[in-house]
Amino acid sequence: MADALHGGLTDFTRTESVTIVAAGKAGWPMAAAFARHALVRVRGGLVAGPPPPREAGPHALPPNVERFDGGHPFPNEASERAGRRALALAAEDDRSTLVVLLSGGASAMLAMPADGITLDDKARTSRSLMQAGTSIDALNCVRKHLSAIKGGQLAASAAGSLTLAISDVHGPVPDDPSVIGSGPTVADPTTYGEALAILQAVYSDDGADIPRAVLRRLERGARGEVPETPKPGDVRLMRSRYHIIGNRVTAMDGAAAAARALGYQVHVLPEATAGEARLSGERFARSAMRMAKEGSAPLCVIASGEPTVHVHGRGRGGRNQEFALGMAKALAADRSERRLVAASAGTDGIDGPTDAAGAFSDSDTRARAETAGLDLDAALARNDTYPFFHALGDLIHWGPTGTNVGDIHVLTSRPSP
Repeated sequence: MADALHGGLTDFTRTESVTIVAAGKAGWPMAAAFARHALVRVRGGLVAGPPPPREAGPHALPPNVERFDGGHPFPNEASERAGRRALALAAEDDRSTLVVLLSGGASAMLAMPADGITLDDKARTSRSLMQAGTSIDALNCVRKHLSAIKGGQLAASAAGSLTLAISDVHGPVPDDPSVIGSGPTVADPTTYGEALAILQAVYSDDGADIPRAVLRRLERGARGEVPETPKPGDVRLMRSRYHIIGNRVTAMDGAAAAARALGYQVHVLPEATAGEARLSGERFARSAMRMAKEGSAPLCVIASGEPTVHVHGRGRGGRNQEFALGMAKALAADRSERRLVAASAGTDGIDGPTDAAGAFSDSDTRARAETAGLDLDAALARNDTYPFFHALGDLIHWGPTGTNVGDIHVLTSRPSP
């Protein structure tokens, strides 16, 4: 945050005041860093996200900044209260710039259902789309058209806004501002018709439990009976500025620097991982294994992205744990004389509805599992990866990190001792 603010992204004067709206998993540290480094008076605001760490102390944020424990991955009542308060802050003072600080999870943590839609309607719809493996851009297209704050509507309520965002959006357009946090401060190029088509595809394929009020709103919007979200060229957004200050590339750069310091040659795969997590894990491991065969020096291969999981079973796990099991399947075929160890973890420290960030895999994972009476393929079929890795002692526990730029995947290769 300090580098971003001191790098010319803002043109505040020392006499100016700003109102902060920070939302997402990094909401608290972003707001605290802004208040510390911006050299501008914070007249008020809110943070919608996880509670601050205990060591933050009572003076990390100005006392006039409210905090809401917004839910994730689904919005809760605090999310809605934060959304209502954010809209009120945006509209109440035309002399103060609205500074919006966004990070992963903001779509759920800052919520304001549109007329006729309840918070439960939104949560049920999001759950159905996520379980169907819907991509983040498609998911947020639907979210924006069920919301009174997303899709540019927050900025449209303010006299002027500046958004600083940490991106967890990797495709189809990397770091797309209209997708990060469902784009509360930028124009929305998507339509009700597109949102309806996304929902209907999930409903017809999976028999998803889509609330009738949601379908009615999207159908009315597609017929032009409900006003669209602000579109490119909307005059209400002319005083809205936007900057990306961190993303998955930032995380890979940090991992690469750490690996080089440990003596590894580093190869970074630039393309974001995507698609079904277990299959993406196999592809990444095979690619990294080919690179490991080409040299004798210790090698570290790094990638990042945000694969999806299509939920079939009722097990416990997350996409990083499924990615790691996919890697384990590929690594089991390794016949080299090198020691291969891989890992996949969420940069937020949380993988799905578990207390793990992800998991480790190596060439012996499948064999160790069979010795312990564990079936790798059955664990994947049930989406039950957490008990599998827990039994092997291969879960990664970091705890919440206070930020989110997606998932990071690493494979290291060293000559066997």
